[in-house]
Amino acid sequence: MKKFRFQLETLLKVTRMKKDEAEVRFAEASRLLEEQKKQLTLLLQEMQQGQRDYENLTQAKHITVGTLMTYNSFFAWKRDQIEMQQQAILQSRQNKQQSLRELMQVMNKLKSIEQLKEKRLRQYKEEMLQDEQKLLDEIGIQLYMRGMKQGEQI
Repeated sequence: MKKFRFQLETLLKVTRMKKDEAEVRFAEASRLLEEQKKQLTLLLQEMQQGQRDYENLTQAKHITVGTLMTYNSFFAWKRDQIEMQQQAILQSRQNKQQSLRELMQVMNKLKSIEQLKEKRLRQYKEEMLQDEQKLLDEIGIQLYMRGMKQGEQI
């Protein structure tokens, strides 16, 4: 009896490797997005702390122009950092979505190849069952014919 051999086995293995790679890329993109969100949260907290410090200083009523200029520069710098971080988050979201699309494409391809393999395996089993049934029928016919010949000779 011949052994089952799936002709697209190499393609199946390559597709599984691509799926694993796509999963790693998606996980990395997700991790990077979360890190960037945490960084934005930290920047926003620093901005809020600076604003509280500024309010406390202005309530003291003995503030200098140099101090005002320093705080103004600090706030402008923080706003720039926050804006750059928001842009980085948008880019990371796009990367994550792209990684997810690629992963879904590879998974769909893998699923279709695996379904094809299952279908071919079922066909193989059916063919083997038919071959076995033919063999059993032939054996049965031979036994019947031998029995008939032996019955004639007696």
